[in-house]
Amino acid sequence: MAENLRKLVSSETLQSMHDKLESWLRDYNTNTCDQNLNRCLEFIEQISKVQGQLFRILTTAAQEGGHNDGVEIIKSRLLPWLEASFTAASLGNTVDSKVPSLQDTFDKERRKDRDRDMQQLDSELNSTRNQLNQVQDDLAETEKTLEETKNRSAISLLAAEEEINQLRKQLKSLQAQEESRHKNLEHRSPEHWSVDSRSSEPRTSEQRKLEQRVLDKRSTEHRTEVISDYEKQLQTLKDEIAVLSAEKSVLQGSPDTRSRSRSRSRPASPSTAVAKVRSPSPNRAKASSVARKAALLSRFSDAYSQARLDAQCLLRRCIDKAETAQRIIYVATVEAFHVAKMAFRHFKIRVRKSLTPSYAGCSNFEDAVSDYIICHLDLYDSQSSVNDVIRAMNVNPKISFPPEVDFCLLSDFIQEICCIAFAMQTLDPPLDIAFGADGEIFNDCKYRRSYDSDFTAPLVFYHVWPALMENDCVIMKGEAVTKRGAFVRWPCIVTIHPKCLIHKFENIYKPRDSIEEVHKELLDKVSYKGEERDWLGKKRYFSLFLP
Repeated sequence: MAENLRKLVSSETLQSMHDKLESWLRDYNTNTCDQNLNRCLEFIEQISKVQGQLFRILTTAAQEGGHNDGVEIIKSRLLPWLEASFTAASLGNTVDSKVPSLQDTFDKERRKDRDRDMQQLDSELNSTRNQLNQVQDDLAETEKTLEETKNRSAISLLAAEEEINQLRKQLKSLQAQEESRHKNLEHRSPEHWSVDSRSSEPRTSEQRKLEQRVLDKRSTEHRTEVISDYEKQLQTLKDEIAVLSAEKSVLQGSPDTRSRSRSRSRPASPSTAVAKVRSPSPNRAKASSVARKAALLSRFSDAYSQARLDAQCLLRRCIDKAETAQRIIYVATVEAFHVAKMAFRHFKIRVRKSLTPSYAGCSNFEDAVSDYIICHLDLYDSQSSVNDVIRAMNVNPKISFPPEVDFCLLSDFIQEICCIAFAMQTLDPPLDIAFGADGEIFNDCKYRRSYDSDFTAPLVFYHVWPALMENDCVIMKGEAVTKRGAFVRWPCIVTIHPKCLIHKFENIYKPRDSIEEVHKELLDKVSYKGEERDWLGKKRYFSLFLP
């Protein structure tokens, strides 16, 4: 391109063209038509030659720029000029230099598009502001509705408690009236018998006993019906209070203390002693399953949000790593549910044995057993379950290594979880926790990731809290930690002698002080295929199967 441009500059065509134009201007009036036309055609030929050279230079420059460079210049300068030239040539008009170029057209279109976008953004901004105002209004209305609901719940709760107190007073007064009536009947019966004895037909002692039994039976039936009606009303109000309390706890975000205290304690009544001897009252045992389920879910949620954190603070005094503390709490929760379910099975077997003589051949035997268990939850020996859980934790291979931790610190937490798990077995269907294993695929339906997790990791590193299940449905989500590259294969091989495993299972319930001795005995029996004098590696691979 530079060579062509140099040739164009060095040529005398452009330099002599101006002189020729001036001479043509001086001789234009004296020349003939043919001479003027020849002069004009000469200039056109010279200009066309120059244009040809310029177009060659333009082509070469465009090729040097590549596919994308120079496109805008050609569109904005060359194409409008060619368009105007061809249009003028076809119409027989001269080329007007004031014809708008394609660049001006593009600029106008850009300005129009920009204005259109600005108008659209303004309209979207206005609509967003309107939506924000609407959301704020809805939020204010929701807050008002929430306050009204809280007030109504509180008022309903107070009214229900007041009605329960009134019914209790009426029940006591009716019981006193029945007792006084029964005493009056006993006092009047001898006088009536004395009057009848003076009549013409004296009654025998057997007839007197029969009449006495009939009177006692009628009075007892009447008294039982009255008490049963009041017990039904009282239990209905208790169920309503439990539901209202659960709703109030959900609205206020506070633990349901009333449901918790009611689920732990047994209702005291005159028929309690009779229930211990024979069977529980069916009206007393028919507690609302919905209310008990709501109370247990509230207790389980409180255990996750408060009791778990308190237990973790206790463990952090002895353990520096938060991961170890969370693993210990998760294992304690899982073992507590397992031990509580086993205790519930044994407790149910004992109740069946004790109620079999009274309900032999009855169709509602299982209902009676369930009602008895619901009414006598305080007979559950939670301390024994706590000891079993601590014993199982001491031999668990995941958490049995830190010697500075005494799992008795978690006794209160374990006892609360055992009581919750035991009470959950009385529901229909019962509630249970989901099975969790380290290295399993993360399930978003069962667990939520912890704040320090790797949200792109597909596998669970360890569990923080189990998920609560009802059959195959998730009632409450658990919490898990996910990390990438947390699971690797060990390069060494460990072979275990069968006697070593037998020895391990024989010592599974030894105290914690003797576990180190068991480890020492088992370590001597292990065939370790690694480097010699590698005590750390031997202990690490030995921990794969030691408790």
